[in-house]
Amino acid sequence: MIKDSLRETEARMNKTIKSLEDDFRGLRTGRAAPALVERVMVNYYGAPTPLKQLAVISAPEPQMLVVRPYDPGSIGNIVKAVLQADLGLNPSNDGNVIRIPVPRLTEERRRDLVKVVKRRVEEAKVALRNIRRDTLEDMRDFENEKLISKDDLKRGQDELQKLIKRFNEKADAVGSRKEQELMVI
Repeated sequence: MIKDSLRETEARMNKTIKSLEDDFRGLRTGRAAPALVERVMVNYYGAPTPLKQLAVISAPEPQMLVVRPYDPGSIGNIVKAVLQADLGLNPSNDGNVIRIPVPRLTEERRRDLVKVVKRRVEEAKVALRNIRRDTLEDMRDFENEKLISKDDLKRGQDELQKLIKRFNEKADAVGSRKEQELMVI
């Protein structure tokens, strides 16, 4: 029973780390990457839709993104959404494609992005602690319902603590990799 609970907890924690990594893909590192804009929400016929569902996004040059919409009528909405996304990007269109130049990052902007990375790592750790709290409550409920003994509860708590420590270290590692990536000129 405890092993099942720990397995489920580990799966939830893995999802949290995966979400953190996905979140970091959208953070700028000074070079053009489609992940930078693919999650921008575009108002498409009244429904918010991710840009990656409306267009092909490519990076033909290190400092340029090219967005080719499937529906040329959506170009105006896409340009508007990219501007409103507050990514520091200024798209231009020629009626068929949207070109988005990606400017080089300044030292000040890099430091701001590092602060964002640290904040998101801390948010991930809070999510991990919430998962641990939920699992601990489940284990205590098992013990109160006499489904497990006090010794089983203690062993489960020890395993859970090892799990949270391992995933906190993973979150720190993901964050420090992104910080190093951001600070490379």
